[in-house]
Amino acid sequence: MGSPLAYPDVLRGGSARLPLVTAGAALAIFVASLAACGGGDDEVDLALVYDERLGGETTAFSDGGNAFELSARNLGRLERRTFEVGDSFFTQNWVTAPASTEARDGLGPTFNAQSCSSCHSHDGRARPPENDADPVRGLLLKLSVPGPDGSVDEQSYGGQLQDRAINGVPAEGRISIRYEEITGRYADGTPFTLRKPTYTILDPAFGPLDKDVMTSPRIAPAVFGMGLLEAIPEERITALADPDDEDGNGISGRVHLVWDARQGSRALGRFGWKAGQPTVEQQSATAFLNDIGITSSLAPDENCPAVQSACRQAPNGGSPEVPDERLGRVTFYVQTLAVPAMRNVDDPTVRDGARLFVQAGCAACHTPRHVTPEDYPIEALSGQVIFPYTDLLLHDMGEGLADNRPEGEASGSEWRTPPLWGIGLVETVNGHTMFLHDGRARSIEEAVLWHGGEARRSRDFFIGLSAEEREALLTFLRAL
Repeated sequence: MGSPLAYPDVLRGGSARLPLVTAGAALAIFVASLAACGGGDDEVDLALVYDERLGGETTAFSDGGNAFELSARNLGRLERRTFEVGDSFFTQNWVTAPASTEARDGLGPTFNAQSCSSCHSHDGRARPPENDADPVRGLLLKLSVPGPDGSVDEQSYGGQLQDRAINGVPAEGRISIRYEEITGRYADGTPFTLRKPTYTILDPAFGPLDKDVMTSPRIAPAVFGMGLLEAIPEERITALADPDDEDGNGISGRVHLVWDARQGSRALGRFGWKAGQPTVEQQSATAFLNDIGITSSLAPDENCPAVQSACRQAPNGGSPEVPDERLGRVTFYVQTLAVPAMRNVDDPTVRDGARLFVQAGCAACHTPRHVTPEDYPIEALSGQVIFPYTDLLLHDMGEGLADNRPEGEASGSEWRTPPLWGIGLVETVNGHTMFLHDGRARSIEEAVLWHGGEARRSRDFFIGLSAEEREALLTFLRAL
């Protein structure tokens, strides 16, 4: 059965004996019949697991369709003006150069979206296309070929498949997705199904892709709360890391050190599905270039591989196309988006679900609570007690979720722990419940069932719960 897990950050009285689950015969990818064994009664300190104000004083008490779009509630008047300017550049479409709207020209030449909000609709989460005829907006396909750093294909397609282009320039290709159904059962006999995607590139404009090309699908995540994640002290994140699993709990989160273009040195990665970007500014600049085709001082070169002559000859919107001042406004906008409040905090089922969340071991990676520094440069984000449910570390999630494409120091099976705040409002804001890095999970429940690798024991714990207990845990997550 293995040794009991310990989560002293959220459990009173030191380590806890947690109910563990043993696996039966595997039916498919981590599909098994499981039976719970063991038990424990240590009391979970719920004040360390959740608070109604998930974003501290930035928290917005809104649960409607605009829940992800509001500014931090504690911004001053002048800061709100900066926020609104950044909002306009985040939301409005960029156009082909040359144009009379010089502040917004330079789209492409190849691109995936015309604005940030095309993918991050209402500052929320994108979904995969329903079929080949459904426009892809918010699902990206990263490309690379084997090399010391996962090199891009500089000659033909670059580091990301661009499925759109300006007039006179060919788009690079289209993404097609097919799903395979995987069936399994909970320990109580209740059946479930998962869907495993396979990706194909249709109509490649510049010949077959490199025979060794590696691909990685990425869904655009919600962008609120990113400034608070950026404010979490680096020493807090590194203290949570345990790359050699010295405590023997099966969790070995790693810091991802990446290149910080502004500082000209390596820094702790925090953003992106594999923690590939160190700051909100660099994440924004990279998305401007790769997704919209807009250059900046941090990403000054057009995304036109050598073979794409029409792309290389197309006019641009200046150099750079988004000046530092404008990039700074967009960055500030993303940094100061409010976190929506938790709902139903006094519901007994929510409290039961929170306890199960801890007992399952979910809090080992989805770390509930952090505190930002009192002297943080953005005053609204300073000295905040926040509940994002992430350690911002890389974890091996097993073969079921592996895309087998390395990114920097992250392996093909490692992913950054995504924050969970706001997860229960995705359906209200974005009209769907598609989760994980590629949207394969059709519900929070399916997302839990896809967990493997370091999260296998937590997934098995969930499979071993009764129907009532499973619903309690899911009710807690939907309240976030």
